[in-house]
Amino acid sequence: MQSPASIVDRTDAPDDRQTETIDVRSAGPPEPLQRTLETLVDLPDETVLVQRNDRVPQFLFPKLDDRGYSYETVERDDDVVTVIWRV
Repeated sequence: MQSPASIVDRTDAPDDRQTETIDVRSAGPPEPLQRTLETLVDLPDETVLVQRNDRVPQFLFPKLDDRGYSYETVERDDDVVTVIWRV
C-alpha cells in the first residue's frame, strides 16, 4: 500500500516541497475541517499538506478555494487522501 506522502506523486502538487501529514480519520465532523484549516494557517506556503480522512472532505473544498489553495483527492480502499498546496 502506498504511503499518504507518496500520493503527492500522483497529483499535480509540487513534488519538490516538504510535506506534512495529518490524520483525521477518527475525528467526527466538523473537527477534520477545523484541524485542516488550522494546520494550513501555521504551515509555510512551500509545504504540501496531506490529509488522511475516512471520507471525501466535500465541505473543505469551498473553503480551500476561498483561501487560494489547490488540492486533489485520491480515494483508496482504507482512506481518502487529500493533497493541499499553494500555487
